[in-house]
Amino acid sequence: MQQKELKLNPNRLVAFLQKPMCEFTKKDILKVIEEMEIEMIKFRYMANDGRLKTLNFVINSLEHADEILTSGERVDGSSLFPFLEAGSSDLYVIPRFRTAFIDPFAEIPTLDLLCNFYTKDGEPFEMAPEYTLAKAGNAFRKATGGMEFEVMGELEYYAIAPKDEQYMPADQRGYHASMPFCKFEEFRTQAMKLIAECGGLIKYGHSEVGNFAVGDTMYEQNEIEFLPTRLEDAADQLVIAKWIMRELGYQYGITITFAPKITVGKAGSGMHIHTRVSKDGKNMYITPDGLTETAHKVIAGILRLAGSLTAFGDTNPTSYFRLVPHQEAPTNICWGDRNRSAMVRVPLGWTAGSGNMMAHCNPLEKNDAVDFSYKQTIELRTPDGSANVYLLLAGMAVAARYGFKMENAVQYAKDRYVSVNIFEHEDVLSRLDVLPDSCAASADVLERDRAIYEEDGIFAPQLIDAMLQSLRSFNDRTLRAQIGNDQQKILDLVETFIHCG
Repeated sequence: MQQKELKLNPNRLVAFLQKPMCEFTKKDILKVIEEMEIEMIKFRYMANDGRLKTLNFVINSLEHADEILTSGERVDGSSLFPFLEAGSSDLYVIPRFRTAFIDPFAEIPTLDLLCNFYTKDGEPFEMAPEYTLAKAGNAFRKATGGMEFEVMGELEYYAIAPKDEQYMPADQRGYHASMPFCKFEEFRTQAMKLIAECGGLIKYGHSEVGNFAVGDTMYEQNEIEFLPTRLEDAADQLVIAKWIMRELGYQYGITITFAPKITVGKAGSGMHIHTRVSKDGKNMYITPDGLTETAHKVIAGILRLAGSLTAFGDTNPTSYFRLVPHQEAPTNICWGDRNRSAMVRVPLGWTAGSGNMMAHCNPLEKNDAVDFSYKQTIELRTPDGSANVYLLLAGMAVAARYGFKMENAVQYAKDRYVSVNIFEHEDVLSRLDVLPDSCAASADVLERDRAIYEEDGIFAPQLIDAMLQSLRSFNDRTLRAQIGNDQQKILDLVETFIHCG
């Protein structure tokens, strides 16, 4: 990375070390500690509940810091992963130097690092979320001759605060609203700044459709979207971003929730995941003639495993109150171009002469079209904020890989293409398979497909067992029918899962 590119990088460590995060070494981290006068180290790691955990260290000396960075520390795995027995649960956590960032909230100068889990024998912990994702990424690269499965996420969320009567936008009309109609734009932009300083690759932020009031409380929906990056890095960025947004919300005195559904008839919050497959810097999804065979194979794999992917991406009962018709949330297994009623969507790309738009808009500029086809992605619209991000992205990588192994994958995808709003065309809707409508139904499909996820040791069988047990523990097979449109019952249910993921 050239100096001029580093100059604008918002990450303080990248600017200080003059190298990208992926090149950070232990020597670099020790230099940061010494020269930036860091007083504490903070280990962070993902547990079974999908949220970051924390271990704090006071630095006694540079030698002490070196020891912490080298040996890591012991943790009680049974308290982090309920499927581990307490009698043999000790795990090591070892920091990944490429994830280091300065804690933006700590008054004491603190360096944070994400960690990997290891067993007593010094081997990677097979059921750890981050290791499961790494295995899935490596398996995809191997199966595709070195292709890279890249990911970008969309974090939709609601800000909940006392109602402000001034400049209230019309109900469910908050999309891309500006202040003062968007009350929490300042919060959103501050969160984006902090996420970028911690290494997150931000694409943009905006207010979303959802806005409504219940009594004296207002709910405003916003979104922060990321740029495509390496599979494993994308997961790190999303979990750090969720932590930052919650902590910043706490300081603002507002509640930030990634809950999939708040109440009936109002927009739910998804965590849409865009994918891109690249090789040697080239986007393998697109050519001047349209989507490639590679793109169709990835779509086919995701469609084939769509039902079981909900087990990773929609993990509590409120998830299935979002996946209902007419709410821009998918209910059926299909795909389409720019079609928000489809489960998999191919968003508008920059092809077919679109590179001339800048010159048309700005007559003083040369009409020098640039090829932006590398920006083309494919979006999965089912997941939401309840997901353990590492396991969700691992599941998606498995599904994409599976598409390369399917017979007639391209035709399988073409047979499930839709070009209309499926909810307005009964003939189309009736031929499409449906997604699970509960955690219990999702568990059934995961059990059917588990051998695909367990192939080559990507998902440990004990991890799948634990997921099945968790999904079935909600006993929600008929919950949607029981609650119906009772707003208070839904609010009570949402309160139970308000801080999911």
